[in-house]
Amino acid sequence: MGPVNWVAVIAAALAALAFGAVWHGPSANRPAQVLLAGALLLLTASMMGHMFARVGTATLAVKPWLYFMMSGGLALAFVAPALAIGEARAGAPARKVLGGAAFWIASYLLMGLVFFIFKA
Repeated sequence: MGPVNWVAVIAAALAALAFGAVWHGPSANRPAQVLLAGALLLLTASMMGHMFARVGTATLAVKPWLYFMMSGGLALAFVAPALAIGEARAGAPARKVLGGAAFWIASYLLMGLVFFIFKA
């Protein structure tokens, strides 16, 4: 396992946080909400950083699509379905459920892009 690129981890979390602020608009910009979201996105980005370090820079250099396949795969297979099930059980309309799933898929792909840019 190679070293985790912590600069890329922080940049990925900040990129996803900024994307969330744009996606959700001003209603999601309360300080406590932003701090919680930032901390949780930092946790997510840390796990992605470890995942990419485990794969290694040599493998990622010859298979750069893995950044997107792995980050998007996490969102498609685990994060979006888990959150969508929770929202659906809480009675959210289908449009909100699908919108939330789309947001997380896009956020994880954005974090994958940041790691790709940093070649983490």
